[in-house]
Amino acid sequence: MLPIPPMMLTTGPVPAYPQVLAALGKPVLYDYDPAFQTFYADVIEKLRLALRQDTAPVIMQGEAILGIEAAAAALIARDDVVLNLVSGVYGKGFAGWAARYGKEVIELAVPYDDIIDPQAVRDILRKRPDITIVSLCHHDTPSGTLNPLPEIGAIVAEHGAYLIVDAVSSFGGMDAHPQAHVDIFITSPSKCLGSTPGLSLIGVSERAWVKIEANPDAPRGSFLSLLGWKGASEPGKPFPVTPSIAEIYALDAALDLYAQEGPENVWARHAQTADITRKGLLELGLKLWPKKLEYSAPTATAFLPPEGFSDVALRDRLRDEHGILLSLGRADTAGKLLRVGHMGASARPDFARATISALSQILSRPINS
Repeated sequence: MLPIPPMMLTTGPVPAYPQVLAALGKPVLYDYDPAFQTFYADVIEKLRLALRQDTAPVIMQGEAILGIEAAAAALIARDDVVLNLVSGVYGKGFAGWAARYGKEVIELAVPYDDIIDPQAVRDILRKRPDITIVSLCHHDTPSGTLNPLPEIGAIVAEHGAYLIVDAVSSFGGMDAHPQAHVDIFITSPSKCLGSTPGLSLIGVSERAWVKIEANPDAPRGSFLSLLGWKGASEPGKPFPVTPSIAEIYALDAALDLYAQEGPENVWARHAQTADITRKGLLELGLKLWPKKLEYSAPTATAFLPPEGFSDVALRDRLRDEHGILLSLGRADTAGKLLRVGHMGASARPDFARATISALSQILSRPINS
């Protein structure tokens, strides 16, 4: 059996809650058993309430990158001009899918320690009134930065464009919902909800469904098909593929925990954990990666390794000497920073204090790396 660090403070997947792990062990039902279909409809309703959306959400059977690609394939038609907002690795990555399906992709990019300025979005929409779709990664985990979704959403709505949002690592850890003028809102159960990484959770607005249904190139009869899952919880409606039944059980348990603790209490726990972490890092003389403290997300803290340490050496000493596992940078941030995840079961103030204590001990006896 692989050893599991007592504190896995990675940026995803994150430790699953014990109740979630227990749910995974329930007997697997036949997907056309009326008992499972009733259960599935109940999970869809719980997810709708958690998303605070009027329309029924979609659950796709694959890690959230499936949902992001499916959103691009469904909503972007061959005559669409897409404005892709880039403040990090995942925001940049969306451009490939947008270019595959649309007419033109325009990029508004900032350095990966910065965030998107809503006024810059307004300015480019005024210059290019032909922009029909805007895409945004709310929290780009490789940078630990958080973009101003409500402000950007309002500007996109004023322009009349559709907004696709990657909220994979923000939903459930802060006040982030499709209500911020979002037409397709993609998130994951394996981040702030503390479940497992096998599903994509997707909120779709009514007007987005109209556009998707009118798009002749939107996937149909495909694993990428959002349309195939529309209304899948309705009595008598067949599933397009066999659902990941154990993962649905896990999601159900995670949604129950979220509702029982109370969303506002969950968000406060994430914010408190992040605040303790950042204050501790600064007191140790370490530098945060985001250009400004207020650009940091409450669900992850990115910081630079101190002089005399490589990112890998510091990560390994935290893991080997203290049982604390952090994430390294990714793609363009690889080799430049480390990341502390504050998501779901790992968003605990005592974990933050333990991390700072461990770092303090390591920094007091550095080894040139």
